[in-house]
Parts: sequence; structure tokens; C-alpha cells
Amino acid sequence: MDEMLDRDEFEGGGLANPQEGIGQSEPYLTFQEQLSRVAGVDRSVLLIGERGTGKELAASRLHYLSRRWEEPFVQLNCAALPPTLIEAELFGHEAGAFTGATRQRRGRFEQAHGGTLFLDEIALIPMETQEKILRVVEYGTFERVGSSESISVDARIIGATNQNLSKLAQEGHFMRDLLDRLSFEVLFIPPLRERQEDILLLAHHFAARMGFELGWSQVPEITEDAEKCLLEYPWPGNVRELKNVIERAVYRSDDAIIEPEECVFDPFQSPYIQNLEERRSPDALGAAIAEESKESTESSVPLAEPNIEDCGFEGAVRAFEIRQLRRALRKTKFNQRQAAEMLQLSYHQFRGLYRKYNDDLQE
Repeated sequence: MDEMLDRDEFEGGGLANPQEGIGQSEPYLTFQEQLSRVAGVDRSVLLIGERGTGKELAASRLHYLSRRWEEPFVQLNCAALPPTLIEAELFGHEAGAFTGATRQRRGRFEQAHGGTLFLDEIALIPMETQEKILRVVEYGTFERVGSSESISVDARIIGATNQNLSKLAQEGHFMRDLLDRLSFEVLFIPPLRERQEDILLLAHHFAARMGFELGWSQVPEITEDAEKCLLEYPWPGNVRELKNVIERAVYRSDDAIIEPEECVFDPFQSPYIQNLEERRSPDALGAAIAEESKESTESSVPLAEPNIEDCGFEGAVRAFEIRQLRRALRKTKFNQRQAAEMLQLSYHQFRGLYRKYNDDLQE
């Protein structure tokens, strides 16, 4: 924890600027190059990426690199609204158009006039609303809900989703014509697991930001063992998950040094939760007695060795390791640290095996 926090860097923008992306890996730099290239072309763009990869950040960058950068950047998360309200949000409504519409309201298309409209989770837009969006894309006109007056609008559309729109179009769940008009360029945002060089870069950035937020004068230190844990984790939640893990680790750290135990990937994985579920179960006592009896029986019977002739050496090793992990987890009530101690493994080694056999351990 030798590095001092640069207050001006965070207070004046710098790395804390939400418009900035951070990365040096080849997949990330390639994506940024593609994004910068299409930003200056005034056409619709589709962003495809897993949850947490930064689709909103990419859309914002597209807007601010375009010639529309001084005009509005308007967003709509289509997953946050019921299908019946998406149309009114997009196109606005007149007073009395439906119950609760007490006054005229401009929609997102009008608000984005001259600028960019970012439609997140675009795959969730109802088909009837897709038809009206297609008309805006083709003719630049629409009507508010409850009105027959045409309104002209000039807005660049950027759509984003984590679904296969081409497949949805083939299945009849997304308009092929609209897909064709929106996909002048399709950019695929690389997941964090394909950006290994960026994981620690982002982790240290998020740690510094959290330290600044907590009022610390020095940058939190991430130990080498903690870095190994971060690099080996698959990051299903991508950058958003990494940010949460690091911020939680810094917050929980007593000495501003982040060890592997502070890197909690699943905050709900706790002996308290396990015990709480057991207490709530009406058969908890009977289950506990049965489990104790089962463990007693198993402890008196030698482990059955897998048949190497049937599954091969690697298969036999895999079966043995899975069985040992299951037994240790069951005896420690799924406390992974205690299970690691029981198996005489470091917590880092245990986590590696746990991730390797995660699907089998859930059975």
C-alpha cells in the first residue's frame, strides 16, 4: 500500500470518468477500434454482449465520438418496463390517451431528436412496437399514443442485447426487416474471461476508486494470492461482477490489503444462510439425524475406488476428487474454508478444484 491516491485524478475525472473504458488486451482494443470506426458513420448499430460487459458504456462512447456528440444521448432499458408501456415511453402520449395519462408527454424518440437513442435489451420489444420503430427508421416519422398527427424526428438508434437476434428473427420473435435496418454494423463486446490482461488492470482501478470513496489516502493493495484468485475466476457477470467483488473486498478489508478471503465471489455463500435454511426446514432434525448416521456409516467403510479399466486414469482421479470434495463440504455444512482445511489444501487450491467440478458438486 505504497502508492498514494491522486485526488485530482478522481475529482477532476481521469480514471473515474464513466465515459472512459479501461483495457489493453487485444480483444478489447480490437473492439474499441471497430467502435471508433463506425462512430463517425451516421447509421444504426447493434451491440451484442453478455450481461455486465459494458454495453451502455459502449453506446455512450459511440455517441460522443459521433458528429451528434453535442446533442442528447437518451437511453431506454426495455427490460425495465412492461410491454404495454414501452410504446408510450418511446413515442410519448397525448393527455387522456389511456388511464393515468393526465397530460401530454414527449417520448424518448422526441427527446433524442438530433442525437442518439440507445435501446438496451432491444430483443424484449413487442412485435407491434417493432413495426412502429421500423417506420421511424425508414421514414423518420411517428405518432404519439392517442394522436394521429405525424411527428418528424432525426435520431440515431443504437440497440443492445445479449440474445441472438438473428435466431429470434428466424423463429418469428423479432422483425427481420427491423433487424436488417438496425444492423448496419454489429459489434460483439468481448467477455471479461477473454480479456485476461485487463482483469488486474480493472481490479486495481476499482480498488483505487473505492479507496477514494472511503476517504483513504493510499491505494488499497491486492496481494499476489488474491490476484491469482481473480485471474482464475470465470467472471460470468463480467466487468460489473468484478467491480462488485473488488469494491466489497476493499470495504471489508481492515488494513487496506486485499487477501483471497476478501474476494467473495458469492456474497450469499455463508454458513449463516445454510443454517438459516436448515432451521426453516420442518424436517431439519430428521435430516440432521439421517446425515449424521450416513456420515458415521461412510466413515467406517473404505472409499470405493473407481474402476480405472472403465473410466481411465484421468476419469478415476476426477471421480476420487469429486467424492472427497463432496464429503468435505457436507461435513463442514458447505463452509469452503473449513472444507479446505479438512482436505489439507490452501483456500486457493480448494477454490480451483471447486470451480473445476462446480457442476458435479451441485448434483
